[in-house]
Amino acid sequence: MNIYQSRSFEKKLKKLSKFEKDALDLEIRKIAENPIIGEEKKGDLRDVFVHKFKLKTTQYLLAYRKVGSDLELVMIGPHENYYRDLKQFLKDR
Repeated sequence: MNIYQSRSFEKKLKKLSKFEKDALDLEIRKIAENPIIGEEKKGDLRDVFVHKFKLKTTQYLLAYRKVGSDLELVMIGPHENYYRDLKQFLKDR
């Protein structure tokens, strides 16, 4: 299984601290082992899964898609306006 990152994901990843990146790596490994761990979305966001986890005191959401046997990491961020931004990102693609 290959894991790909979207441009949006890469930009957000650069802003995270080393501690946050290490915790994120652990969450990505969990997703790679069990791709249906996240909640599958409906409507405009169909085929997108969202996995929720906490970093320190902030809840982060990680959107990803299964593309064949591969995994695409679409977007990461805190809950505030997350789904609005995710819809906009997918619409602009």
